[in-house]
Amino acid sequence: MTKLSVNVNKVATIRNARGKNTPDVLQAALKIIEYGAHGITVHPRPDERHIRWSDVELLKAHISVELNIEGYPTNDFLIKCTDILPAQCTLVPDPPHVLTSNAGWRMQGNEKTLQTAVPLLKEKGIRVSLFVDPQHITTQELLEFRDMGVDRIELYTEAYADHFGKPAQKETTAKYLQCAQLADSMGLEINAGHDLNLHNLKHFVQTIPMVKEVSIGHALVCDALEMGWQQTVIEYLRCLY
Repeated sequence: MTKLSVNVNKVATIRNARGKNTPDVLQAALKIIEYGAHGITVHPRPDERHIRWSDVELLKAHISVELNIEGYPTNDFLIKCTDILPAQCTLVPDPPHVLTSNAGWRMQGNEKTLQTAVPLLKEKGIRVSLFVDPQHITTQELLEFRDMGVDRIELYTEAYADHFGKPAQKETTAKYLQCAQLADSMGLEINAGHDLNLHNLKHFVQTIPMVKEVSIGHALVCDALEMGWQQTVIEYLRCLY
């Protein structure tokens, strides 16, 4: 079964709007775990505009499931990750100013960054995943990622979500499946995330059954505003069974 990791950044965004500690990010995460989520994801930005590194440290100390830290591998990010020691670190090619992740890694121009970051994380026993766009990644790049020690790729699913239920759905989904099958054949495991929701998630994991984990934040938190944490987590897990 594909595992569900819930991104709690949006909980922190709501909290930060008032400058106090409501809602409490840790307590929200503990409820999400109680209701069945398999992991918690965070994506701390350099300006800490939503999740803060102090939140990440608290989560690592108190949650019983896997912690996945996403981010661009600056020196500061890598130092903090190798100190906190999450189960997984998902590297994304985001410049600091972007609103949300919006592209996958390409090897050209990023060789030094990745060849520094990946071994450093691996030495600490952290599973390394790279955010990739199935519509642009090449076979050679996947091989190079694997050979430098990457454990997983995370399929950037915005195009899949945008095309779901539209004429382009079949063609786009086929590209995602082809990428996943290729990576799987190389020994790379598969994660996925970005704009997955209750409408498109079940079809995605049924079509690409080798997906190990999905990371979902914005849509899940929006659903929780209507249904509450418990029912929302249950509904997302139903999509994965």
